[in-house]
Formats: sequence, structure tokens, C-alpha cells
Amino acid sequence: MHGSTHDDTPLPTLPDELLARLDALGIPAVTHRHPPLFTVEESKALRGDLPGGHCKNLFLKDRKDRYWLVVALEDAAVALNSFDRVIGSARLSFASAERLWQVLGVRPGSVTPFALVNDRERVVNVVLQKAMLEHDPLNYHPLSNDRMTAIAPADLLRFIRACGHEPRIVEFG
Repeated sequence: MHGSTHDDTPLPTLPDELLARLDALGIPAVTHRHPPLFTVEESKALRGDLPGGHCKNLFLKDRKDRYWLVVALEDAAVALNSFDRVIGSARLSFASAERLWQVLGVRPGSVTPFALVNDRERVVNVVLQKAMLEHDPLNYHPLSNDRMTAIAPADLLRFIRACGHEPRIVEFG
């Protein structure tokens, strides 16, 4: 069943395990449950006045088979045909749902910087939008798109580093 993206396959890290890991790192986080959301539009319609920065997460693969997780404010423009020049990668495209599952252990619609907890091989290059980090809190799915977790920007950086990644903070959008 390895590499399967069937919905009955359990997540490698469960949302509650992730929240326990944040807690163990001393990172405060507030999580709200909601119906599953798959798009930025659905998220905007449902969240009401949930405070903070609302974000999108793009899991990309470049032509040299390197993986990139780009995390930005939901309305940030990310033009894939020129974004390689912004981050210094080879030409970019979206990685497949199967690669997403193999590398980050989440399904489409649930991509999140929290999924770096599953990148034990540390193959993902993490790119954070500079303007996003000016919002507090920041909201991301905690590995599952039926809830939203709010976290302070400094704590997001701490979590990413605790997962063994050094995020690149880039100005774009």
C-alpha cells in the first residue's frame, strides 16, 4: 500500500500527534474544527472572522527532481513559469498527489508547513513569503483539512527548524 493516496490509508502523523508535538516544543497553538475544505475559496467562505494571516501552501517539484514547499498568504501571486527565478530553482511544476503523500504524508487540500514533520529525509526546500510572517497568528491545516491551527510566526519558524529544515524567507507576491 506504500505510496497509496486512498482515503482509508491512515496519515503517518495524526493531527492530535502534531498538536502534542507543538505542545512538547512549548509552542502555543489554537485549533478550530470545521467541515473539510479543499480550496482557498471554500476557506474564505467558511472562516468568518478567524483572525490572522490565511495562507496557501504549494508543493512543487523542479526539473532536477527537488521538492519545494512554498507557503504564502492566500492571495499572493505565484507564477510558476517565473517563480524558479525568485527562489533559484530549476523550472517548477506541481508535484503529484502521490509524491505529496510519499514525501509529506498529506493529501491534496491538506498541504501545510506542519507536514514537514513527515519529511524525515529532509528532501523538501521550504520557502516562506516574507509578507506572510508579518501576520500574527498564521493559520494552517494541522495535517487534515477539517480543522485550522493558529500559530505565531516565530513559533512557525521554530517548528520548521525543529523538523530539521532551514526555511528561506523570500520577498514575493
